[in-house]
Amino acid sequence: MRKGKAVVNNMDTGSDIKEVTVKGVYMINIFGRAVPAVMLEDKEGMIMPIHIGQSEALSISSVMKNETMPRPMTHDLIVSILSRLEAEVERILIDEKKDNIYYARMTLKKDGNSMEFDARPSDCIAIALRNNAPILISEDVFNEDAISKENFTGSKAITGFA
Repeated sequence: MRKGKAVVNNMDTGSDIKEVTVKGVYMINIFGRAVPAVMLEDKEGMIMPIHIGQSEALSISSVMKNETMPRPMTHDLIVSILSRLEAEVERILIDEKKDNIYYARMTLKKDGNSMEFDARPSDCIAIALRNNAPILISEDVFNEDAISKENFTGSKAITGFA
């Protein structure tokens, strides 16, 4: 189910799903323009970029560097609201790519009930990092755009996020 509706059930966690970590946020040169991308890494060292917006890049980068902004960012606000509502971020799943757009679902748990929400992967990642929640991805989606760590670190099109 998409279009922002909550779905009360459990995510499929079959063998075609893998857990990834966030390697970092980088600026990637695409057609002469630098755009931010969050890099996801699997246990084999393969890297997959997801292009994201500037504010999401700042949010993910700040949580990875343990930086605190003078005022709460949107993702900090969401985490604070979830905490007060006693809801737990169980996991996120990036499960689809259509027309070069990635789709993700966040599973929240409250009072033993799981609820899924459709969301952008960048928002899910920023919130998952703030909650130490697992970041899962469909193997098919990951393998479609994954590159080796050697190709990633050797690319002149990639620089660290400032």
